Amino acid sequence: MTIYLVSGNAKKLKELQALLPDQGFAPPPFALDVEETGSTFAANARLKAEAGALAFGGPCLADDSGLCVDALDGAPGVYSARYAPGTDADRTAKLLDALKGLPRERRTAHFACAIALAYPDGRVIAVEGRCEGLITEAPRGEAGFGYDPVFENVEHGQTFAELGAEIKNGLSHRAQAVAMLKAVLQP
Repeated sequence: MTIYLVSGNAKKLKELQALLPDQGFAPPPFALDVEETGSTFAANARLKAEAGALAFGGPCLADDSGLCVDALDGAPGVYSARYAPGTDADRTAKLLDALKGLPRERRTAHFACAIALAYPDGRVIAVEGRCEGLITEAPRGEAGFGYDPVFENVEHGQTFAELGAEIKNGLSHRAQAVAMLKAVLQP
């Protein structure tokens, strides 16, 4: 059975396909633009997955994820991709500017990822993963995307962009959500 991956983010799709290599996932037959009007990651993932299941007539998986910084009352949160106009570097620069002068112990944050798998009959499976870390004072590393260069995994002492895909895909918020989804889908 083919399950369509609904996302407009090519890097996110690549990461999901790497995390789910044997699941029969495929890109959707045509682009689908779903407005993220939910106030939570879970609500936005569900909106996208359900819209895909209706549009494509088959099961669809969608995720919504982002960075939540404690000192910013959870911002950028569900607005992570829209935190500042422009590129990932522009959004990262705005984040670092907002945290300027804060000591390391006040730079706590987490990445959150909600995944929804929706079927045309209305069934929805939803899971959420979370990865704790700190925001660095400057970007570090070349791998990854989004806020990866400023999100430090404390256990490894490196940003997601320094860790590289293989290590990141073993411990990230998305990896945790995918592991939970796999557990639910096990026969």
